[in-house]
Amino acid sequence: MKERGSTLLQKEGTKSVLASLIAILIGLAVGAIIILIVGIFNPSLGIKGALEGVQLVFGGLFSTGRSAAGALTFGFNSTNMGNMLFRATPLILTGLSVAVAFKTGLFNIGAPGQYLMGTAATLILALSIPTSVVPAPLVWVIAFVGGCLAGAIWGCIPGLVKAFLNINEVLACIMTNWIAANLVTWLFDNGSLFANLQNHVENTKTAYIYKTSFNGVQTAKLGLDKIFPGSQVNGGIVVAIIIAILIFILMTKTTLGYQLKACGANRHAARYAGIADKRNIVLSMAIAGALSGAAASLYYLSGNTEFYWTSAYQTLPATGFNGIPVALLAASHPIGVIFAGCFMSMLDIVGLQLTNLTAYNEYITDVIIAIIVYLSAFSLVIRMLISGHKKRKNAKVQTVAATTEPLPADTPPGTPPDTPPDSAAVEEGGGEA
Repeated sequence: MKERGSTLLQKEGTKSVLASLIAILIGLAVGAIIILIVGIFNPSLGIKGALEGVQLVFGGLFSTGRSAAGALTFGFNSTNMGNMLFRATPLILTGLSVAVAFKTGLFNIGAPGQYLMGTAATLILALSIPTSVVPAPLVWVIAFVGGCLAGAIWGCIPGLVKAFLNINEVLACIMTNWIAANLVTWLFDNGSLFANLQNHVENTKTAYIYKTSFNGVQTAKLGLDKIFPGSQVNGGIVVAIIIAILIFILMTKTTLGYQLKACGANRHAARYAGIADKRNIVLSMAIAGALSGAAASLYYLSGNTEFYWTSAYQTLPATGFNGIPVALLAASHPIGVIFAGCFMSMLDIVGLQLTNLTAYNEYITDVIIAIIVYLSAFSLVIRMLISGHKKRKNAKVQTVAATTEPLPADTPPGTPPDTPPDSAAVEEGGGEA
């Protein structure tokens, strides 16, 4: 049993998980220290407020407010838990998008642009197809598939220029991000072809697109609203988890997954082995783009979120970029992405709790996230330190085992443990002579 445990600790996957956990814990600890320092030097907070801030950083997901005496209370908070799962859904999928590209040797920094194209396709399809003619569930499926396809097509562009022109995918992704931002803004601009999708119901929201529920299209709750009442959660989180499992099977159990990873490890060696490297590079970026498009589809098909199109050309969606730290924390493992996405979503909820229950602002959690992301970038160094520690420990154990190993039965009396029996016999024989 002990040997099995030591073998488990020596696996690269275990080392990656440990490295990510260490990065998270160090990030939370540093964040707690920053909160303490800010609180102590802020008269409106003081030591009590600082300690409350630390409590919320580690347990904000379970915060239930304040008691009549003004003390923080903790317990099962269905609203926080449900909203955490709702916010985690797009993060899981954009994290998968970046992770798949990482596994195949590519850096998909184009997830924001793919996310925007998925948003546009999803909203146009969900709001343009009349549910009086086509059943709403079928419209949902069409809009979801359309969003995935739009993201896949947009992801193909950097893949094509990488495969056939050997242009760095990072440069191509940056260009496609801003092209997507301006294209989506033009699509939803006043006077454009899709101006009828503008939300003129509320005068203060003329730059917003209708929620998909306006057309009766929204993701089924699957009973999750009963488990987490008062939250925005829906079946999208279930879809995201299923997709993550399918990606895990694709990358680890199929020939296609092997070919994709082989191209990522060494494109030229893969080509020499008969693998179509160009095709697999394009396919890898298409899969990554489809996952980013799926993230946008599930977010806006929830029926309770609106798209603010005027900001599209000014700032790219943060959800696309947040997939990068999710993939880093998960060490690009599809199952690990599920937990990393939930963790990053939890930090968002913690930021809201800090704002609502203390004098801190929610942006202090961005500092914590930045520290964790910075440390996750050094996860390879942490893994090397873990590996070095394990090697030293194993070497010490082997040395102790060697010195305490019993001697053969025919060894002459008085022979030191580290002396070979033959040499001992020779020495003894020489003495007799």
